[in-house]
Amino acid sequence: MKTIIQKSIFVIFILAAALANAQQWGYYTLYAPSNSTTAYLIDTADSPVTFKTWTFSSSKKTGYSTYLVPGDTLVRSYGYTASGGLSGGGMTGAVQKVLWDNTVVWDYQYNSSTYSLHHDICPMKNGNVLMIAYEVKSATLATQAGASSATSVWSEKIMEVKPTGATTGTVVWEWKLWDHLCQNYNAAKDNYVTSIVNNPQLMNINIGTSQDRFHMNGIDYNEALDQIVVSMHMTNEIYVIDHSTTTAVAATHTGGNAGKGGDFLYRWGKPANYGATGTAIFNVVHDAHWVPSDNPNYPGYLCAFNNKGGTGSKSAFTIVNPPLSGYTYNLTLGQAYTPSTYNYQYTSAYTANDMGNSQQLPNGNVLMCVPGMGSGAIFEVNAAGTTLWSKTATSPHAYRFTLCAVRGPVASSSATSTVVCSGAQISLNSSALSVTETNPSYSYSWNSSPAGFTSSLQNPTLTAGAAGTYRYNVTITNSALGCYDTASVLVTVNACTDVELQNNKPQIEIFPNPTTGIVTINNGETNISDMQIVVSDVTGREIMKMRNTRTIDLSAFPDGIYFIAVLSGENSPITRKIVLSR
Repeated sequence: MKTIIQKSIFVIFILAAALANAQQWGYYTLYAPSNSTTAYLIDTADSPVTFKTWTFSSSKKTGYSTYLVPGDTLVRSYGYTASGGLSGGGMTGAVQKVLWDNTVVWDYQYNSSTYSLHHDICPMKNGNVLMIAYEVKSATLATQAGASSATSVWSEKIMEVKPTGATTGTVVWEWKLWDHLCQNYNAAKDNYVTSIVNNPQLMNINIGTSQDRFHMNGIDYNEALDQIVVSMHMTNEIYVIDHSTTTAVAATHTGGNAGKGGDFLYRWGKPANYGATGTAIFNVVHDAHWVPSDNPNYPGYLCAFNNKGGTGSKSAFTIVNPPLSGYTYNLTLGQAYTPSTYNYQYTSAYTANDMGNSQQLPNGNVLMCVPGMGSGAIFEVNAAGTTLWSKTATSPHAYRFTLCAVRGPVASSSATSTVVCSGAQISLNSSALSVTETNPSYSYSWNSSPAGFTSSLQNPTLTAGAAGTYRYNVTITNSALGCYDTASVLVTVNACTDVELQNNKPQIEIFPNPTTGIVTINNGETNISDMQIVVSDVTGREIMKMRNTRTIDLSAFPDGIYFIAVLSGENSPITRKIVLSR
């Protein structure tokens, strides 16, 4: 979900529950006007004054959305068109990562005559970015796919791109709408089905006749479900897709957590699109996303921006509780997906023809951004619909952050060795990053699990105890701001008996552990020509195999526990558990 930074200290007062809906939430508001060279982080708590301004190249104006991610880095789309490339409304063509000091550390361009990035993006915790892209299908391909109009089609795809260099990226996962079409127009062509209503998991290619007949414009990722939600302007629906698949499985109709491959798991907003009876809810839809699980009113619900769907065709945000069952969504075949109408809708006093977003906040308030016709507005309302704060601004999106989310420390920790013998000395290390602060002062508090170790030193030393696995946790606090962050390191302690030493049993060290992606293997040997490595997930499924290397890159996989088995020479395989955490 696009709850980008979640670090703060909350002081709980006795009357907090009663006052929650009467108080503003957070401290800073981020917005970036489209087609501009600036992004702003304003101090919402005192008054709308600018705390931070980012300035971009005049040739790389903001295209659609801008996000602030951990480490205080902006991830933004900007307008880029290659020679002869696609162009049009919502087209972006490129994505950047920009540091707090305005340094561009990644500049990825994806535009040509047959494809282009457009509209929204979604930064992920693993550092990758989900992107929406057009892919042009010729009139010949469209006709063969069952299209009733002999015109080329701008189909859609979703790419997960892993940055690999200053301007390069690898597509580590991909989903294509073209693999999930249906039609009942021509039985002699591809994708033919006898009943559209009995195949809601597929998109009717004849849902429109224009070249740009789908027009994705909003995307979000739910890490807990490993699912993606997107909105489509032309169809006025939102769609949920399984991300637990591989690219190959995403092109099929089976597999993944939900067992449905890349087919739609859920769709909502206009039942007539798949031949069902029901009310059309959206009138120009944008900004599909999940409401964060910490929201007190609608945890885990789906939400979208309803540009003209509110009372009097005003802009609104619409919230719906999908019929989730495990990883799938309940449906009576031949009928519309439930619920039949929304669970909640708030109508603003503004109207936006396109763009706009909302952010559901942890205290039940909502930040809403309506680009508007002429001048737009960003404002915060409570559950009763009372406006608590507002600012005149024309921006596609806006997001609210706590003071600690922006200025608080980002903690990290490590150990001199994460695999040791009982009785060995272990040095723990910690550090904090606060790029917004000048010479901040920190305090440190260490503890362990199992309990038994405490320290207030930044880098304490201890003696390893009995054999087992120990987690050492450090809390780093900036007392001046009242902000803190935590980090931890796992240390495995082995008994290391005389028998083991006499048998010269090799000691395998894999570090760092936990890791954010890259791990190194040290087996005490300099020769790696005969070393084999197998990586398995927590279910025992083999996910990677390699040889003759000391470095493994796990950054393409979800956070969790993995097992790395190392076979060197004629020795028996040695397996180590590693935690991937970002």
